[in-house]
Amino acid sequence: MSSLLPTLSLSVLSLWLLLPAGLLLVAGYARLKGSNPASSRTWGVAERLFLAFLGVTIAIGLLLLVPNARVEKSLEQASGTLGLFPDGLSFWMALLVSFIGWVILRYARDYLRGDPAAEHFLPGFLTTIVSVLVLVTTNNLFLLAAAWIGVSLSLHQLLTLYSDREQARLAAAKKFIASRLGDLAILVAVLLIWNHTGTYHISELHQARETGSGLSLEMASVFLAVAAVLKCAQIPFHGWLLRVMEAPTPVSALLHAGVINLGGFLWLRLFPVFDGFTAGHWILLVFGGATAVIASLAMMTQSSVKHALVWSTNAQMGFMLFEIALGAYTLAFLHLLAHSLYKAHSFLAAGRTVNASAIQFESGACRLQFGLSLLGMGLAGSLLWFLPELVEGKSVLGAVLVLAVGAMVMGAPTDSRLISRLWTLGLAVALVPTYAVLNSVLAPALPASPEFSLPLAASIVGWVLLIGLAGLSWLLMFRPQAAWFDGLHWNMNQGLLLDRPFERLIRRWAGKLLLPEPPRKQRRTQRTYSGELV
Repeated sequence: MSSLLPTLSLSVLSLWLLLPAGLLLVAGYARLKGSNPASSRTWGVAERLFLAFLGVTIAIGLLLLVPNARVEKSLEQASGTLGLFPDGLSFWMALLVSFIGWVILRYARDYLRGDPAAEHFLPGFLTTIVSVLVLVTTNNLFLLAAAWIGVSLSLHQLLTLYSDREQARLAAAKKFIASRLGDLAILVAVLLIWNHTGTYHISELHQARETGSGLSLEMASVFLAVAAVLKCAQIPFHGWLLRVMEAPTPVSALLHAGVINLGGFLWLRLFPVFDGFTAGHWILLVFGGATAVIASLAMMTQSSVKHALVWSTNAQMGFMLFEIALGAYTLAFLHLLAHSLYKAHSFLAAGRTVNASAIQFESGACRLQFGLSLLGMGLAGSLLWFLPELVEGKSVLGAVLVLAVGAMVMGAPTDSRLISRLWTLGLAVALVPTYAVLNSVLAPALPASPEFSLPLAASIVGWVLLIGLAGLSWLLMFRPQAAWFDGLHWNMNQGLLLDRPFERLIRRWAGKLLLPEPPRKQRRTQRTYSGELV
C-alpha cells in the first residue's frame, strides 16, 4: 500500500494541474470556432471539466486530512515535481473558485442565449477562472504574480463584451489602469521577498519561519498592501467598481464573488513571511477601515439594488482587509469564503433581491428594534467575554462581531411580528457560536501565525473607526427627517466624492486607451434589468 501512495498522489495532483489546462484549451477552441450557447458543445464540455476539477479537489482534501506521515511525504514530493502547493488554503480556494465558476457558467448559458456577446463570453470567462486557479494553487512566487496579471487582463475582455457602449469601455479602461498599478506593486513585492529570502517557493517561505525582518520585507509588505488595496477597489481607488455595471450579470457575479477577493487571498498566502505588525498592516488598517465605514454608510443611502450591492462589496472588502491588518487571518479567510458565496447568489438572483428590498424600512427603525439590537449585542458580548480566544484576545475584533449581531437584528423589516423579531434575535446571537465552529474548521487551513502583537495605536484607530460607523449608522436610521440629513444623505450616497481625485488622474490615460473600436457584431437584442430579451 505504501508503494502506491506516491503514484496516487502524483496522479491526483497531475489531474489538478491538467484539468485547468483542459479548460484553457476549451477557451482557445471557443475563441477560434465560436461558442453559441444554443449550439456549441464547448459549454457542456467546460461544465464537465469544472465538475471533474471539483471531484479531484475533494480527493486532495481527503488526502490532506489523512494523519499519516507517508501520505504527507508523498504529497510533498508530487507537489514539488508539479510546482503545486496543496495545503488547506489552496484546497478551500480551489473548491470555492471551481464551484462558483460552475454555477456562473450554467447561469450564463441560459442568460446569454440569443445574445451575440455569448460567443466572446466563454473564452474570457474560462481564461479568467484558469488564471485564478493557477494563482491559488501554485508554489511559485513569480507564477503567482503572472497569474495575478492574467486575471485582470482576461477580466478586461469580459468587461468590454459590449464594445459599442462607450461608457462601459471607459469604465473598463479605468479599471485596466488601476490594475496595472497593482501589477507593478505585486511584481516589486515578489522581487523584494525573493531577494530577502533567497527562494521563490511559497512552501519554503512558510517552512522558514525565521525569515527575519528588515527594510526589504518592510517595503515588500507596503507593496503587497498597495496591490491588495487596488485589487479590492478600496477608497479612493473604487470609482471603476461603481461604473462597470453595464457588463452582463454573469460578469458582475464573477467580479464581485471572485476576482475582487484576491487582494485578501494574497495576504493570506504570504503573511507568514512577515514578522508581526508591518507598515503594510498599517496601510490595510487605514484604507480597509475607512472603506468599511464610508462604503457601509453609502450602501444604506442607495435606492438602486445593484448600486447597493456594489457598495456592499466595497464595504465587505474593507472589513476583510481590516481584519487582516489586525492579524485575524482566520476570520478574514472565513469572511472571504462567505462573501464570495453570498455575493454570487445576490447577483445571480438580483430579481429576488429587488422584491425583498420592497419590504424594508418604510417607516424607519422602531425603538423595539433598537432595544432588541442592544440585547443581541449584549448577549454576543457576554459570550465573547467568556470565550476571548475566539477573537484572539483582541477587543477590536470582538467589537466587529458584536456590531455584526446588532446590524443583523436591525435588518429585520419594521412591520415584522414580535415572534419574527425574536427569531431574528436568536439567529443573530447564534452568529457567535457558529463563528466558533467555522473558526475551528478553517483555522488548520492556514499556517500558524508568527508572533503578532497589535500596537496600541492600531487598536485605537480600529476602535475610532468602529464607533464612528455605529454612531453614524444609528443616526441615519433614527434621524432620517433631521435637517442635516439631506446634505449627509447626498454626500454619503456619492461616497463623499472621494473617488474624484484618482478619477481625474486616470481619466486622461483611460481616454487614450479608448481607440475607435467597431462593434464585434450588431446586437439584434437588448437585455432589460430583469434579464429579458426585447
